[in-house]
Amino acid sequence: MTKIFVITYSTFGHINKVAQSIVKGLEKGGVEVGRYQIAETLSDEILAKMHAAPKPDIPVLNPKDLPEADGYLFGFPTRYGTTPAQVKTFFDATGGLWTKQALAGKPAGFFFSTASQHGGQEVTVLSSLPILAHHGIIYVPLGYANAHLFDNSEVVGGSPWGAGTIANGDGSRQPSQKELEIAETQGEQFANVAKKLSA
Repeated sequence: MTKIFVITYSTFGHINKVAQSIVKGLEKGGVEVGRYQIAETLSDEILAKMHAAPKPDIPVLNPKDLPEADGYLFGFPTRYGTTPAQVKTFFDATGGLWTKQALAGKPAGFFFSTASQHGGQEVTVLSSLPILAHHGIIYVPLGYANAHLFDNSEVVGGSPWGAGTIANGDGSRQPSQKELEIAETQGEQFANVAKKLSA
């Protein structure tokens, strides 16, 4: 069975909530799901001062284990339109896989959170594509596969680049039902693509 890793870094919990819908869509799409988080680099003292959410009870992924999956969906908040340092640290540890091109030909996608509507959801993915290119990983966008992406009646995170949520600067806004449905669509759509590539 095709195996997909859902790999997240989340400071305040928004990404982990979106990830639950991603996983739901993947399972609906008929693939095996491995759920992992990226290691924290900040101290407990700093995280406490930030009022960060407790880390979920899921395993931390060692980058060397990435080849065990047939594809990847990465979820993380934006930091000034790019990946958080923790995610960059994770990818910086994949040099050994890069030299072997161990991930080449595998599909990957992204989902994300920002503080505001214009906080960099699309550019966060765009700035992450060089990582995929160097590994030979195939980027799979969401496209407009869910009608909520056309909805202008309220704030809705996500874009054709991937599912997303708007968290507010203080983290007070939680993922909406529409955002979670977009995430589920992304999971199911990604599963279908990954199954074709791994056949």
